[in-house]
Amino acid sequence: MPGDFAPMDSQTIMVCRLPLGYYSNGPARGTRHWAKRRSGLRALITGSGGFAGGHLAEYLLEQTDWEVAGLDLVEGRSAAWRSRMILRVGDILTDLPQLQSFFAEVHPDYVFHLAAQAFVPSSWADPWSTLANNIRGQLNVLLSAIGLAKMPRVLVIGSAEEYGAVTAAELPIGENTPLRPTSPYAVSKVAQDALGYQYFASHKLPVVRVRPFNHIGPGQSPAFVTSDFAKQIAEAEVGLREPVLRVGNLEGRRDFSDVRDIVRGYWLALTLGEPGHVYNLGAERSYSVRQVLDILLSMSRVRLSVEQDPKRLRPADIPDLVADCSQFRSRTGWKTTISIEQSLADILEYWRSHLERPAPATGI
Repeated sequence: MPGDFAPMDSQTIMVCRLPLGYYSNGPARGTRHWAKRRSGLRALITGSGGFAGGHLAEYLLEQTDWEVAGLDLVEGRSAAWRSRMILRVGDILTDLPQLQSFFAEVHPDYVFHLAAQAFVPSSWADPWSTLANNIRGQLNVLLSAIGLAKMPRVLVIGSAEEYGAVTAAELPIGENTPLRPTSPYAVSKVAQDALGYQYFASHKLPVVRVRPFNHIGPGQSPAFVTSDFAKQIAEAEVGLREPVLRVGNLEGRRDFSDVRDIVRGYWLALTLGEPGHVYNLGAERSYSVRQVLDILLSMSRVRLSVEQDPKRLRPADIPDLVADCSQFRSRTGWKTTISIEQSLADILEYWRSHLERPAPATGI
């Protein structure tokens, strides 16, 4: 399962699923790696090859002295970390015995559970797949965690989408705001949230829950709005598409944070957060999608027109989401540090660096 990040594209979906016991970096190498412990602390990231998972792996490898293990659905997405962490490929949804075996081998002190289907439109297209994927996948992770002699601290990733249909009077959104999910994806996240609390209450598993608001950054799938706009602009700049930017609803407002701030928040939540509690993570201010578009257009090297595409509109869209993170800030001192302008510039540069100009025509 992809982590709390973009869905797989059609090419990735075609990749054959491998058994969970498969080592991306080879069994012998992985065994030696674990023998050379530094701080004695180990972290396991599910969905380590996805958008947030990749940024989290980078953060932990660069900013801590922990041993890090990653688990992903397909081979190759975590290749950048192959020489620095142990990697496994497998499906947490269908292979509980192998997942439990992997937990027993790694015996992590910290588990960051990011693996999930995270794209709201996909949940409308196939509601049951999203519900089964997100709920049962997390259940298997929790079952694996409670089976260890020393249970790890587990981070459960919820979503601001859990709050759903908030009113203007309820902004900014605190953790006690009623949950009114408006999509199958949001329902799946409410269930993950509740399941995490239940395992804390019933099994004394030290679960910390977070509800991150929209996070963006380089490497995000173009299925998500800021990356989609930036990719379209970068393609137009090099002549890969006509200078027309196709958009959906521009009036919705979201609390956009940079993914690099969010994964730092995940680390703080799991190390300093109080088990059993839930914390909002966000920038505590919202921008309309139109404002985001205007910022990106101001960075474009070509002039573009904008057209609305009915296919990009959702059956239900929430007018505004903005976080109140005072509980988390009081507990950990965390706040976002990367401006939306910097995030958008980095996303656009990411796409510019990943696109090639078409080859010039050759005459006879």
